Amino acid sequence: MGWTVVPARDFASHAGRWQRLHAAGPASPLLAADFVHTLLDVFGTGRELLAWHGRGDDTDAMTIVAPSRAGIWDTFQPAQAPVGLWLQRDTRPADAWLSGLLKALPGPALMVGLTQCDPMLMARPADAAQSGARSFDYIRTARITLQGGFDDYWNARGKNLRNNLKKQRNRLRQDGIATRLEILRAPHDMAGAVADYGRLETSGWKAAGGTAVAADNDQGRFYRTMLETLARRDAASVYRYWFDGPDGPRLAAMDLCVEGGGCIVILKTAYDEALGPQLSPALLMREDATRDLFDAARFERIEFYGRVMEWHTRWTDEIRTMYHLNGYRWPLLGRLHALAARRSTASDVSAAPPANPATATGS
Repeated sequence: MGWTVVPARDFASHAGRWQRLHAAGPASPLLAADFVHTLLDVFGTGRELLAWHGRGDDTDAMTIVAPSRAGIWDTFQPAQAPVGLWLQRDTRPADAWLSGLLKALPGPALMVGLTQCDPMLMARPADAAQSGARSFDYIRTARITLQGGFDDYWNARGKNLRNNLKKQRNRLRQDGIATRLEILRAPHDMAGAVADYGRLETSGWKAAGGTAVAADNDQGRFYRTMLETLARRDAASVYRYWFDGPDGPRLAAMDLCVEGGGCIVILKTAYDEALGPQLSPALLMREDATRDLFDAARFERIEFYGRVMEWHTRWTDEIRTMYHLNGYRWPLLGRLHALAARRSTASDVSAAPPANPATATGS
């Protein structure tokens, strides 16, 4: 068995292979072929390569990589993809595949970086240095396992969280405001939902940094197309949370979600920042949405896939560390790279670990 490498612009021709491997393994819904295809269509530059390992129709690993600088390749990683685009049949560590992939990539490929790896999908190598690979921490991320009933889950949460949200609900009732959770699943609802989401983000702090979703920017086009596509197979949902008051309904918060593999992934959350510091509309929505997910019993877990924030720790203690994995053409190159990175870190103790595996310290 060996590696085959083709231009990723031909992904549609090989999407069946990708999807068969996705269905056979432990993959996240974020690695489904239609999600990946939309990422390439909107954010691809034409330099990306699609690679798979196998013989004939028997495939055990696939990935999409892009050149980052001379001799260095990384998995294609737009900001909208929380998990690196590496797919495999089982959960074994991926380091054994990397030397063969490096030999199959064009040019003098010296290093390949698998970014944002989830240890639930592939185990982190225990001692990857001997195989010419090195891993290092990326972020800690959280999930909620949907076992038992919501009341048991909620009663296990901290008293401060429960009391705070209860006080907020009492305040809203005193003001004549009722809360309402709406769940959209139909493809024809997704364009309007993304436009609504964009209005929430562009009215908040993300607008100043130019990172907000808008109906007419690349992010907006990605989320609209992706959600419409996944909704056609009942694998997408949008949560809208309303404050219904004397002046009419007001959109308070939203979640954009994808589903599959026994989980629901909350990709994006936005809320109306003009509601002020005394209200937490996103957390009020999270309580009602979590209750609904427990009651519906459609999924085994809720995945957040973002960096753990303080509020995550109030909702769950299920936290794991995602990682990056660097594969080197020669083991010596990996050791030299790690030594250079440690020296660089030691000379600047205030520097944060870089996000790109091409410049990070191995472990």
